[in-house]
Amino acid sequence: MVQSYKKKHQLAASYDTIIIGSGIGSLTAAVMLAKKGQKVLVLERHYTAGGFTHIFKRKGYEWDVGIHYVGSMEKETSILKKIFDYLTDGALKWADMGAVYDRIVIGDQTYDYVKGVGNWTEQMIAYFPEEEQAIRAYVALIFKVSATSKNFFVEKTLSPLWSKLVGGFLRKPYLKYSRQTTHEVLSSLTQNKRLIKVLTGQYGDYGLAPKQSSFAMHASLVRHYFSGGFFPIGGSSQIVATIAPVLARLGSTILISAEVEEVLVEKNTAVGVRMKDGKVFRAKHIISNAGLFTTYKSLLPKASVQQHQLDLQLKKVKHSVAHACLYIGLDGNPDELALPKANYWIYPEQLSHDECIDRYLKDQTQPFPVVYISFPAAKDPDWSNRYPGKSTIDIITLIPYETFAQWDGKRWKKRGEAYEALKETFAQRLLEILYQKEPQLKGKVAYYELSSALSTKHFVNYEKGELYGLEHSPERFEQKFLRPKTPIKNFYLTGQDITTAGIGGAAFAGLLTASTITGKNIAKELME
Repeated sequence: MVQSYKKKHQLAASYDTIIIGSGIGSLTAAVMLAKKGQKVLVLERHYTAGGFTHIFKRKGYEWDVGIHYVGSMEKETSILKKIFDYLTDGALKWADMGAVYDRIVIGDQTYDYVKGVGNWTEQMIAYFPEEEQAIRAYVALIFKVSATSKNFFVEKTLSPLWSKLVGGFLRKPYLKYSRQTTHEVLSSLTQNKRLIKVLTGQYGDYGLAPKQSSFAMHASLVRHYFSGGFFPIGGSSQIVATIAPVLARLGSTILISAEVEEVLVEKNTAVGVRMKDGKVFRAKHIISNAGLFTTYKSLLPKASVQQHQLDLQLKKVKHSVAHACLYIGLDGNPDELALPKANYWIYPEQLSHDECIDRYLKDQTQPFPVVYISFPAAKDPDWSNRYPGKSTIDIITLIPYETFAQWDGKRWKKRGEAYEALKETFAQRLLEILYQKEPQLKGKVAYYELSSALSTKHFVNYEKGELYGLEHSPERFEQKFLRPKTPIKNFYLTGQDITTAGIGGAAFAGLLTASTITGKNIAKELME
């Protein structure tokens, strides 16, 4: 599909809404506002749109940067499926990853996460027959907590008055669980450390180990994947490629290589943006999807930040974890190479997840605390039509920003030999882990490239190259300021910082922001 947003545009001087950043939160809000009759301008500083949904190409290969799999796409009644059908007019299609979507590997043992909550439950009981009661209690609790999340997030769209009147009532059931760590809740169900390690085997999907993470975040993630994993047919570039024509048809625009210098605020009202090149666009509403830290530190006038003490809000939240990703290109198609569709989550045999992280952060020559391997070429049924005789793999692990901090500020691709040598050390270790799991791939790797937290910072403009915006700790869910509406009139937030991590959380944030601006219950409209 032609990337219609890359052509020349007729730009207006003013819009109904301007959105900073083109991640899925922005695109969701943009389409929803445009379908309500608004003229929307989406501004993206990067040369391609989509945020973590974008792809890059190198040496005749293509890699998805942030979308490795998505849950809750199995039936038409799923709110996330309805959102994507609405955004793309039904043009975006999803491939089912099959019976097994995640493989939790601990030492020499593998535990399959199988599709369907009944199947998943029975499979876990087969692995841990003596823990049947705990496993059934755990699954029931996942559903119970997920059910309380609806009102918690709906409260974020209420006016200050309504929030004061009923906000506490709507938030309370969810807060009961969000205030507990994942480890606290699981330890109340079972003392089996291996079972706890297996049940938290997807913690990398929200980036915080069990003793640090909020159980509410864990529950929503696990619930999200119970019905299996799905991948966009044609790769994650299809997300923007199917949304952009809808926006264009509605008279709205995505502008790339368009960096915002500052949000213009007059008399405590956001009225427009000034671009890096000095050009000014004005609008009735301004939305930032640049993340809380970037928005408050770089985009808003200092006077506005001080007036509302927004800098104090930043002291109440923390950056999420940084990572490195090894992008691999292989000779041979996915079938020839016998690539699986299921992801690997690989962990050391000894110690809990938290202990593995602590050990590694003290000494990075110790085993990686988590290694995630994804096989996008195998997940996408259209892959071999586009790239015959080739395949790709992504391997992700925890490498903190501080490991590469001394090269921050140096130009991308020009950070010097010591930087490249350090990256190569990590790359070789990750390749070794891949060959242990899939030995047939030895000798088939034609190209590989490691991206660090500095690459993420360069492309996504997150301060410390963090993957999931704000850390998903119990404290995060206490902060009532993580909502679309800000104290600056007509200035709004969207994206994963106001909801939760991942494409589902960010898309839902776009829906909440559009609902807040229009005063319409868009979720209800979609479900009807």
